[in-house]
Amino acid sequence: MSNGTPFKLGEERLSSTKLAELAATPRPNVVATPSARARLAQYRKGVEDVLSSQERVYGINTGFGFLANVAIEPAKLAQLQINLVRSHACGVGEPVDDVIVRAMLILRAHTFLIGHSGVSLGTMEQILHFLDHDLLPVVPCQGSVGASGDLAPLAHLALGLMGEGDIRLQGRTLPAAEALQSVGLKPLQLQAKEGLSLINGTQFMTAIAAFAVAEARTIAASADIAAAMSLDAIRGTLTAFDPRIHAVRPHPGQIAVAAHVFGLFTADDPIMASHADCGKVQDPYSFRCVPQVHGASRDAIEYAERVVDIELNSVTDNPLVFTGGDVLSGGNFHGQPIAMAMDFLAIAVAELGSIAERRIEKITNPHQSGLPAFATRDSGLNSGFMIPHVVAAALVSESKILCHPASIDSIPTSADQEDHVSMGPIAARKARQVNGNVRNILAIEFLAATQGLDLLLPLKPSGFIAALLGEIRLMAPVMHTDRSLHKEIAAVARWLQANGPMRCVARLRNGIQS
Repeated sequence: MSNGTPFKLGEERLSSTKLAELAATPRPNVVATPSARARLAQYRKGVEDVLSSQERVYGINTGFGFLANVAIEPAKLAQLQINLVRSHACGVGEPVDDVIVRAMLILRAHTFLIGHSGVSLGTMEQILHFLDHDLLPVVPCQGSVGASGDLAPLAHLALGLMGEGDIRLQGRTLPAAEALQSVGLKPLQLQAKEGLSLINGTQFMTAIAAFAVAEARTIAASADIAAAMSLDAIRGTLTAFDPRIHAVRPHPGQIAVAAHVFGLFTADDPIMASHADCGKVQDPYSFRCVPQVHGASRDAIEYAERVVDIELNSVTDNPLVFTGGDVLSGGNFHGQPIAMAMDFLAIAVAELGSIAERRIEKITNPHQSGLPAFATRDSGLNSGFMIPHVVAAALVSESKILCHPASIDSIPTSADQEDHVSMGPIAARKARQVNGNVRNILAIEFLAATQGLDLLLPLKPSGFIAALLGEIRLMAPVMHTDRSLHKEIAAVARWLQANGPMRCVARLRNGIQS
């Protein structure tokens, strides 16, 4: 378990950034406080009161979906929950990453401890044991339509808690029963309503969405820095980043991007000084409109983050238990908010990649950049960045296809009882695919811009741009003649994923301030 103050599940507010941080390493530092446990027990009593009254209530003593009107006798309620989990655990496709499963477990415990689900203390404790031992049920990535929540993925999560299916433990995939036995745990014995609570909700799509948002924020910041380096490489003008321009069209993202890029240059930048009197008035849109395009993407990412952060702290299964004994059936499991936010997020990040590809083209185009063709010495003998630009173009095209909104689709299921669904998991998974594509596009831009700056020697950038150039050159040496850039693109993409550009800028800024 990590050091520091533990996160109080069910009591503190969870954010996409915090969830990504907690799920990044095994045995996350989380705790269920006595007050949260007491709240959970209070809502469990509401379920037990229904059982005692023998009143027929959906999800507690009835069938599910189209079978909601079928009453189940008390002696079969436990088997009902087991059957529910087993029947729903039929997902397909590759298993999701360990960090997503860990995030699902954290989120599942957090929402149960908020209350209203009515699960027992034993079920919540089993989830905490799984987190403490880093037992990660194998969850296939496909099979959820996003209402009634993420049924198939969450059923695979619940199956692991029951000691069935497969579990990842210390990098190995084991039969769940064997994995539980190896750490001294017993399979979970489900009680009334608990199987339904475990599989009903948006925790699969929301866990993926939280990572998508956290990644997108890093990508947006890196895109600004890449644009600044490219602007210097083509000897562009900073006029378009003047704060007076953006004050009269005060979109928050636009103002922030302009200030971010403008602040990366110093008054004594030798490259900027070299063309101060060149007569160049305007740069192409891919440079001049960076504040407007990047800014709009930033605002969209902030919207998506706001939606995801609400969902992270919501109770989304069904039915819900309320004080006073009311058990109400509703539709909080419907993933439409996440689906639409993730579709928007994918568009926002894809646009960062689209405009970056245009900047790569300008660097490689001698008529636009003033650099040697394809940013290489001895063009013709060397192809330079000709094909890295083609790779970026391919990624942009693929991202456009991935941006087709999943949320506008719906296929009725469960004998037309569940007749409108969100496709939220598909939207979230696509958003992360776009994130991966754009990281690679930006990696190519960073490399191309760095090459362009090297071609301007003996002129050198100053300040932040020089520091970034030096850090990239540790991953990718100067390219005097053609070589494969495959591994270097991957290395720079990993640097971006780790927020390397912003960390580099922060280190220098802190040094200047100190």
